[in-house]
Amino acid sequence: MSTVIARPGLAPLVAAVRAAVAEADTPARTAWRVADALRANLPGPDILTPAERAGSPDKYTPHLLHVEPDVPFSILAVVWRPGQVTPIHDHISWCVFGIVQGIEHETIYRLEDDHLVVAGTATNRVGEVSGFAPPGDIHHMENTGDDISISLHIYGADISDSGTSVRRVYDLPVRR
Repeated sequence: MSTVIARPGLAPLVAAVRAAVAEADTPARTAWRVADALRANLPGPDILTPAERAGSPDKYTPHLLHVEPDVPFSILAVVWRPGQVTPIHDHISWCVFGIVQGIEHETIYRLEDDHLVVAGTATNRVGEVSGFAPPGDIHHMENTGDDISISLHIYGADISDSGTSVRRVYDLPVRR
């Protein structure tokens, strides 16, 4: 059993996600319901301390905020300085994210034999929420703005041990 991490101001979101996860019956429906819960309960940047909101000059910085001990889900805040980007990856479970501060650009890919194809893009701004479930969850994210961005991520897994929800990183050619 994992440890629940107490964070002031997170209780309404945790309760809403707990209820959404309990109601859903497939990973995709769970992602949709959790996205609705996050949209209705998206906290502000003050969910993090000023030091946490500063991020790191080296790479985007995740902060584990909550791990649900009974129904597996984890909530993280990710701080991105301008230009920071994830590798192209997929996930071990459904994932939902909402933008708390700044701008994040997402590119979604489709795997075709020995290469990836860009399947779509989105520029996400404060208050916008997105989600998905495997398969079809290959993407990468980046802060394309001039300021620090913060996003809240909810994963359908306990990631307190691994620290990540990434299942696989893709190092394949990309074709448009």
